[in-house]
Amino acid sequence: MPKRANGHLLFLQQFLRHPQQIGSIIQSSAFLERRVITAADIASADLVIELGPGTGGMTRAMLEVLRPDARLLSIEINPHFHEQVSAIDDARLIAHLGSATDIGAIAASHGLGAPHAVVSGIPFSTMSRTLGTQIIAEVAGLLADSGRFVAYQFNPRVASLARPILGVPEVGTELVNIPPMRVFRWDKSARHQVA
Repeated sequence: MPKRANGHLLFLQQFLRHPQQIGSIIQSSAFLERRVITAADIASADLVIELGPGTGGMTRAMLEVLRPDARLLSIEINPHFHEQVSAIDDARLIAHLGSATDIGAIAASHGLGAPHAVVSGIPFSTMSRTLGTQIIAEVAGLLADSGRFVAYQFNPRVASLARPILGVPEVGTELVNIPPMRVFRWDKSARHQVA
């Protein structure tokens, strides 16, 4: 129990120090975790990449439903959060300290192929349009043909950044979270059908 409390405190401290890098003042609720896991269809994925795992709440929740033979690559830019995620004892998890802009190179450096799901909690609303578009383009290029990109965000800006690349998302809202979060889902195969 103290570990979870320390995670909350670390999350708040890092939010106050790096508000541009962190999308919320507190960790995700269990309700939001379940909604994201369902939207990304984590239970059926061979490979999942998580952008911005924070202290690892969503990471742990995904590992609970991830198949025994699947892999989860988490990419975190904050060294304090990376340390927390690295402490999770699960052979399916690869914790990587780095930037989401390098998602393709990072996946390749670990010998991983195209992910079936990319889940992102990084705040697209606080980054430049150029950086946000670059990350989304990297995700779209890396996803498996049947892959999906799921972003949980307070601000809807990610939808406008992704529209030219991935099309119009499915959107749900999780109210039982502080703050309430929108969950955006893009299916790469649906984009191919439209194109």
